[in-house]
Amino acid sequence: MSLKIPALNSADSAGEVEVSEDVFGKDYNEALIHQLAMKTLAGQRSGTKAQKNRSAVSGGGAKPWKQKGAGRARSGTIRSPLWRSGGVTFAAQPRSFDQKLNKKMYRAGIRSILSELLRQKRLSVSLDIIPKSPKTKELVSKLKGLEGGRILIVTDELDENIYLSSRNVAKLEVTTASELDAVMLIAAENVIATPAALKAIEAQLL
Repeated sequence: MSLKIPALNSADSAGEVEVSEDVFGKDYNEALIHQLAMKTLAGQRSGTKAQKNRSAVSGGGAKPWKQKGAGRARSGTIRSPLWRSGGVTFAAQPRSFDQKLNKKMYRAGIRSILSELLRQKRLSVSLDIIPKSPKTKELVSKLKGLEGGRILIVTDELDENIYLSSRNVAKLEVTTASELDAVMLIAAENVIATPAALKAIEAQLL
């Protein structure tokens, strides 16, 4: 069976696109969507924080003073965490925060989000959302009536005109079908896709 994605401009019913119910007609799975969103956010963390432990601090090869008779507490190395400029106890090291989620669950989660967006009438298609010139004014005019919420535009490939014209528009994000993720979809109040982008998403998720 097939469903229809409504056109951005309701007067242009010819712009509607038929899509598969296997992708855009799934039930809402909150637990899976939450897991998918957490994986996406975790993967965006840089994980580059680094501190020096006692083995990474320079110097300290020799014992600072003899064990007894110096009148001071015994010490074996200036690299000790007790010393100023010494190593850090349990020092942070570069790491990956990425979480494992198999492809079947990932696709099911994206299908569930897209289906819910369609049910809530927050997903639409536009034949001419990409401006003919890199002018912000032209793009804003195409989005008339959608002010007040975050907008996500999905294209099959990143066009220079839409990239340049969207940079100064608040609460507007542009991405391609291949780079689409769960957090982008959840955060958007309205998602607008080109027909080619919808077909590309459908092909990825079937």
